[in-house]
Amino acid sequence: MEFFLESILNGICMGSIYGLTALGLTVIFGVLKVINFAHGSLIMVSMYVAYWAIIYTGVHPYVALIIVVPVMYFFGYYLQDIVIKPIFKAEKDVREPITVIIVTTGVWYILDNLTLLIFGPQYRGIQNNPLRGKMLDIGNMLISVPKLWGFVTAVITAAAVYWFLQKTRTGRAIRATSLDREAASLMGINQFKIYNIAFGIGTAIVGISAVTLVPFYNIFPSVGVLFDIKGFIIVVLGGLGSIGGAIIGGIIIGLIESIAPMFMTATWAEAIVYGLFLVVLFVKPSGLFGVKYDW
Repeated sequence: MEFFLESILNGICMGSIYGLTALGLTVIFGVLKVINFAHGSLIMVSMYVAYWAIIYTGVHPYVALIIVVPVMYFFGYYLQDIVIKPIFKAEKDVREPITVIIVTTGVWYILDNLTLLIFGPQYRGIQNNPLRGKMLDIGNMLISVPKLWGFVTAVITAAAVYWFLQKTRTGRAIRATSLDREAASLMGINQFKIYNIAFGIGTAIVGISAVTLVPFYNIFPSVGVLFDIKGFIIVVLGGLGSIGGAIIGGIIIGLIESIAPMFMTATWAEAIVYGLFLVVLFVKPSGLFGVKYDW
């Protein structure tokens, strides 16, 4: 029984990190109404930024947030401003420009291959990492400390994003733009600046998720692909544009991956995840926590 409870707790912790990686994706979709196929690559870039920040400064992995978050915010801000904004201007009458999907796919390949060219295919991990392998002993249960911190970080980040969107002037402008960008523009909101800010916030959230991953996960040029696929499953499962849905959807995936191997092979566990994804698409395409409006 304790082993089963241990699997549940570790599944919740890892699933919350999955949800955190998907939260940036759902924020971007909620405003821009486009699927960012470069999301996994942004996770990879964030992990490299966190890695080098920790290596060169020697700070605690979580202290690296003060470097990673602003760097990734401005990276996302100018990626949207330089690469994606011209598409929105060229297709201003289209609510969900399909061309953006093609462009972000190109960004995905460019970032992955550029990273491979610069850093090589080697797996990297933080040496002298105070969190790697550290476990919290509760009775006869062992809970991963890095994943537990990831759970705390995910909850705090989701709450902060929700508060920002609900209570701040910029947050309300983001919500207004997500609902009706033409009406928001008529009210004096610069929709393209809001797009930049939203993309920057989504990318900064990706940076936070990368900091939670670096203490226990290896870094390599194609690492983002693993989280990219899960990210899309989670946002569809939780509901496109739903902040809480992203975290809960991630926890559901984490629980399946943690508990299912106790009764079947890991391959079947993955099959259950994809099967659940297809069921949700057929039964409730808006997701488990999807609502009529995005925010």
